[in-house]
Amino acid sequence: MQVFTLMIRRNNKSAMMKRIFLSLIGCVMMAPGLGAQETSQSGLFNNEIEIGITEHLGDTIPLDLWFFNENSDTITLGQIIDKPTIMCFVYFDCPNLCSPLMDGVADVVSKLDLNLGTDYELITISFNTKDTPEKAREKKVNFVQRISKENQEHWAYLTGTQENISAITNAIGYKYKPQGLDFAHASAIFVLSPKGVITRYLYGLTFLPFDVKMAVIEAQKGIPRPTINRILEYCFAYNPSSQTYSLQVTRILGAIIILIALVVFAVLILKKRKK
Repeated sequence: MQVFTLMIRRNNKSAMMKRIFLSLIGCVMMAPGLGAQETSQSGLFNNEIEIGITEHLGDTIPLDLWFFNENSDTITLGQIIDKPTIMCFVYFDCPNLCSPLMDGVADVVSKLDLNLGTDYELITISFNTKDTPEKAREKKVNFVQRISKENQEHWAYLTGTQENISAITNAIGYKYKPQGLDFAHASAIFVLSPKGVITRYLYGLTFLPFDVKMAVIEAQKGIPRPTINRILEYCFAYNPSSQTYSLQVTRILGAIIILIALVVFAVLILKKRKK
């Protein structure tokens, strides 16, 4: 009788711990900024966002889209992308993220032990229809100085129509929004295969040469790779008003609570089995 009673108590205790564990998960998932049903537009990886990036790994961009290069020549993306290509989006009067992004791109290109023009191409596209080839040429001069002159022509600065800009940004999954005379937007570079397949997203304003080199090598093989930085993007959210990234404390605390709950639950189960 005592053994039976003890077994009941143990079963009740186990059931209670399971309920506590599930309740913890439920509370965390209901917290602001967490859960599979998150709809905040500040997150980079939501299905429905106004500003940010939704990854389209493995998709092929439309290579027949045409733009004007910095020399006012009309050129299609397919005419440039015949090898692995790094692409990024900016607008030339940007007061915040765009210049640091271009500095970061120029810096990593100067440090890569790959040859621009031979091993890969580089494309910067303005998403502001008011930008012109003349402005593109002026802006390009500021950033190509770190690159050897013979390779500078392989960094294309493109402007275009709203139709073609929307087509390429939508294909990449890049969302931006006008705010007065400026734009709210995220900061990243995108790596494409010689056939225009999206193989990698790299986020931020600066980039490690090793990461970019590996992304280019993988793009040559046409192999899409998941973004390790998704963990960082989960912890940081983009603020459109300040055009900066802020720490998501609620998300981090929620993840820690879930981790602790899982560990506690696992320990209790192991103790139960040993008894």
